[in-house]
Amino acid sequence: MSLDRLKVNGTKLCDASGNAVQLRGISTLGLRYPEYITKESFETFRDEWGVNMIRLALYTDEPGGYCTDGNKEELMAIMKKGVEIATELSMYVIVDWHILREKSPMVYKDEAVRFFDEMASHFKDHTNVIYEICNEPQESPFETVIRPYALDVIPVIRKHDKDAVIIVGTDSWSQDVDDVIGKQIEDPNVMYALHFYAATHRDKLFRKANTALSAGVPLFISECSICDASGDGAIDEEWGKKWIDFADENDISYVVWNLSNKDESSSVIRHDATSLSHWKDEEYSETGKWFRQRISAGK
Repeated sequence: MSLDRLKVNGTKLCDASGNAVQLRGISTLGLRYPEYITKESFETFRDEWGVNMIRLALYTDEPGGYCTDGNKEELMAIMKKGVEIATELSMYVIVDWHILREKSPMVYKDEAVRFFDEMASHFKDHTNVIYEICNEPQESPFETVIRPYALDVIPVIRKHDKDAVIIVGTDSWSQDVDDVIGKQIEDPNVMYALHFYAATHRDKLFRKANTALSAGVPLFISECSICDASGDGAIDEEWGKKWIDFADENDISYVVWNLSNKDESSSVIRHDATSLSHWKDEEYSETGKWFRQRISAGK
């Protein structure tokens, strides 16, 4: 079944009829756990959680990263496989250029241009693909670094796909969404990334998010969890609820970090669980149980 090609209307993500749409997703932990990038795994999140989106995070700068010493062909093949599985299951899918360690999206801009040229060309007829062009910039002011980068990368996607939704990261690990006010890119289908980790990001980031939204900045929570910003540590269910309530009340889409059994609290699968799909309750981490209950209640 072909999915509606989504569009941005004001601060809302909408379907072809103009109705607000909220996507709720799960992000891979890079492509380092390819055993979870399967039809059975994605189907479990769709049918048992109510998830309607998968985020495929392609790390650019790490050991084995796409722009360092990783096998580009192999990583590209995993990415394409993940997109096709999501498409078969009638789920939306984010192709995420996961910058992190390099801080500035400009470091590998030429690689990004080539990557998105290939991806947008390959998936130009897919109505379910969303492009996230820079995951978590740091020390990269929006006006002088991120916006110029986006203005170089977005046309490469538009050459093949004039309508796909594109997510642009914001400075300080995609927290400085208020810096976008008055500087939005003149493209009707661009949204801006807001990332939160509930045990770290509380009042200050909540104010930034509300300020940006009130000023008409369309937000997309392309990564979040209820632990601290390291991806580990104690979880904060109270602030987790406050953040997800905010997303629900404003029709803001959100993606849970992360789909793996790595021994850290943001992983939704317990580190000692060996199943690759259809997990039992005891095989989920506390984070996994919390998000599964929250998402499935609203599906």
